Amino acid sequence: MTYQIGQQVTGTVTGIQPYGAFVKLDDDTQGLIHISELKSGVVKNLSDELSVGQKVTAIVLDIDQYSQKISLSVRQLSLMPLADTPIIKNTNVKRRFWTNYHLDFGFEPIALAMPGWLKEATKRLGISD
Repeated sequence: MTYQIGQQVTGTVTGIQPYGAFVKLDDDTQGLIHISELKSGVVKNLSDELSVGQKVTAIVLDIDQYSQKISLSVRQLSLMPLADTPIIKNTNVKRRFWTNYHLDFGFEPIALAMPGWLKEATKRLGISD
């Protein structure tokens, strides 16, 4: 995948749902602009703001590493500085991004904690080994 978090992209709206708009970025990639990321304030009807076939410019908020789904935001463009500086240096935009690369969840940490959990549970329930 050639897209990165913080990158400004242009695509075509391919579908509108009550929760957001689907945007075709290239032949193989599609992203979603959630209704809350369209603009600041309340958006009651996406069809009033966007139409199918419309070109839209957005910022990549998140890329799910497993499903390769891309979250986009038009609202974050208003937070960009007017100068031609990289988007990632804007602290307002950077704070908005979230990825799950740094999380250490999985079966191994759970398996390591399991003996302590079982010991505590048997003690609380009064079950002897």
